[in-house]
Amino acid sequence: MFMNNLEFKIDNFMLYCTSKNLSKGTMKSYEQTLKLFILYMKEQFKVEKAEEIETGHIRQYIKYLKERGKYTIWSSNENVKTNNPTGRTDYKKEISPATINNYIRNIKVFINFLYEENEILNNPVKRIEYVKAERKMKATITSDEFKQLIKAFDNTKFYEYRNQIVTILLLDTGCRLGECLALMVEDIDLMNRVVTLKRNVKNNKPRNVYFSFKTASKLRRWMNYKDRYVQSELLFPTNRGTHILVTSFEKQLKDTGRRVGLEVHPHQLRNNFARYYMLNGGDIYTLSKILGHSSIQVTETCYMDLTNDEIRKKYIKHSPLENWSI
Repeated sequence: MFMNNLEFKIDNFMLYCTSKNLSKGTMKSYEQTLKLFILYMKEQFKVEKAEEIETGHIRQYIKYLKERGKYTIWSSNENVKTNNPTGRTDYKKEISPATINNYIRNIKVFINFLYEENEILNNPVKRIEYVKAERKMKATITSDEFKQLIKAFDNTKFYEYRNQIVTILLLDTGCRLGECLALMVEDIDLMNRVVTLKRNVKNNKPRNVYFSFKTASKLRRWMNYKDRYVQSELLFPTNRGTHILVTSFEKQLKDTGRRVGLEVHPHQLRNNFARYYMLNGGDIYTLSKILGHSSIQVTETCYMDLTNDEIRKKYIKHSPLENWSI
């Protein structure tokens, strides 16, 4: 099938991403963004060559993203059949600044790649800025709320008992849901209370996370229970021994939370791990390593939303004069 200049360069870029062992999630994000971008360039400006892309074109695309609603454009009719965008509850709703910035970031990475490879002589993203967004404080789950959530799982059912342990592990380790659901039994060191994350990790960089004595005890009981009913090397399989889908767990956790009047999402547990780690005296450098971030700046940007009351309590705990006898 004939490919125009931009389509060929995107294919070349994706081959480069593959050679860098980027995660499937990152590569999927790049490809979806770029396909929609070149579709817009072709339809609106008749641009099919990379060297024809101008800064003004990209600014027009950003303006277009702000104005159009969610899921109102797609790269192929096959995607429409598979995903049924018009049936979504957020169809045509405003695209968030964070999502738009993700599109901008992906386009920047692609254009910068072309520029560094000398595929284009001028860099049209050099002066492209991200959309300013008002940061929203992420919801905190209190100790009492978490206890209610854990009690809401019905441990007489295999999948609910499993989901309870997954939920506990997410809050105690700060790992991502995809990393957690991909764990094998061999990845758990109960004696040293260490989890080795090496599947579905960002940028394919394995790392260790750690868990408490309480979680170790719960994990041991879960593993004994699982082995009685399911033959699987997965730590958290379905009752048929297969992988749980991330979307399935998200829905099941949401449904369980609503039983006790709590809106909860797996990534919220990761955020709360980071918050309580810092409030309990942890340092941001170690936290950044545990979370698997590329830099401390990423950790600060994503997770350091402390309330004034939390800052006050942390100050009192660490104030020199508060803890000195004078």
